[in-house]
Amino acid sequence: MLRSYPKARVVSAAPTAVQWFARNAYRALLLEVNLTPKPGLVDRHNNGAHRDMNLGHFYRSARAIGVWLPRFILQGIADAGLPARQQLARLRPLGMACEQQMFRATGGVNTHKGSVFSLGLLCAAFGRLHQQQRQITPESLCSEVAAICCGLVARELQQHNRQQTAGQRLFSELGLLGARGEAESGFQTVVQGALPLFRQRIGCGCSEQVALMDSLLWLMAHNGDTNVASRGGIAGLRWLQHYSRQLLNLGGAGAPQGIARLRQFDAACIARNLSPGGSADLLIVTWLLAQLPQADA
Repeated sequence: MLRSYPKARVVSAAPTAVQWFARNAYRALLLEVNLTPKPGLVDRHNNGAHRDMNLGHFYRSARAIGVWLPRFILQGIADAGLPARQQLARLRPLGMACEQQMFRATGGVNTHKGSVFSLGLLCAAFGRLHQQQRQITPESLCSEVAAICCGLVARELQQHNRQQTAGQRLFSELGLLGARGEAESGFQTVVQGALPLFRQRIGCGCSEQVALMDSLLWLMAHNGDTNVASRGGIAGLRWLQHYSRQLLNLGGAGAPQGIARLRQFDAACIARNLSPGGSADLLIVTWLLAQLPQADA
């Protein structure tokens, strides 16, 4: 049974802001899954390295999650007067309920668990900053996420790691920080790398699809993707990172043979049973942050 949540006292523009950010977070989910071709991932051409999920699973999952995104924002608004360190515990029941809805929609398939975590945090941080009437930029939003997640890696990976989750096991075995580390850092892999690249590509006249594909390649080249490591070990992760760097060095998706090379990469990932789902989650974050104004704008 889902618990009820307190109604927030919000500033007058809050409903519009809530709808705008929640709608963009939902759209980010759809943009990611529709982006084609994506190496090893479900897209409009194939199911990547997955045998248990397809495009329909992702559409149903996105719709189920989309209903919950405004609730994360409203929770952040309601808790805006509390210290950021108290926010995470108050978000967990919402996150668990959202996950349950995702699993119901997909028949038990884990399509977006990582995105429930990252988007839930970003939506709550958006609500907090909006209610506090602070400027909302990618940097301020991610700094708020970092404050909310302060100490998360130490608590759940270093000190009390019972290895009950794949992320906890991979930290113990390989030292990979996974989604927890990304969140506690304030998504620095995105803010310092993928987001500037996305903006640069758009500024140079590339289509959004090309900019997204190149941003995904950059993330795959630099992210310690626990989804890849769980399937292919550290050797599989290093192979995928090296291949991604090579394609970027050859001009990325916008090069004359860029799409053909991506299809070859996809086939190679499928053959090795590798799927960079963690990087796909960060691509969703990248596009969502790109919708916000820059700090110097």
